[in-house]
Amino acid sequence: MKILISNSSADPIYEQIKSEIKRQIVKGDLSDGEALPSIRKLALDLQVSVITTKRAYDDLEKEGLIASVAGKGTFISAKNKGLLREKKMTLIEAKLADAVREAQALGVEKRELKQMLSLLLKDE
Repeated sequence: MKILISNSSADPIYEQIKSEIKRQIVKGDLSDGEALPSIRKLALDLQVSVITTKRAYDDLEKEGLIASVAGKGTFISAKNKGLLREKKMTLIEAKLADAVREAQALGVEKRELKQMLSLLLKDE
């Protein structure tokens, strides 16, 4: 598992760790039941405090995305993967709706807006 953190980010490091693990779950890079590195191992790999990684893992566990098994480790939980994806889709829809409202307020036609989105998608 590869996690990139940025010291220049406005987000706290534990949030960056959480977000990256969530992103990898949604993307399918982390599978249901897959073991995560131990809190200590991840802290060592990322060169951050054990407390920071523990907070990220605790938050992910509260959200039901990971599960800790005493003596065995921490694993990706299968039950909320779909829910997480749905939340992300809702967020994207809200941002797109904001963009549409802004475009309408500026007098951008539907055809032009579709063209912009098409161009943005091609660059990906």
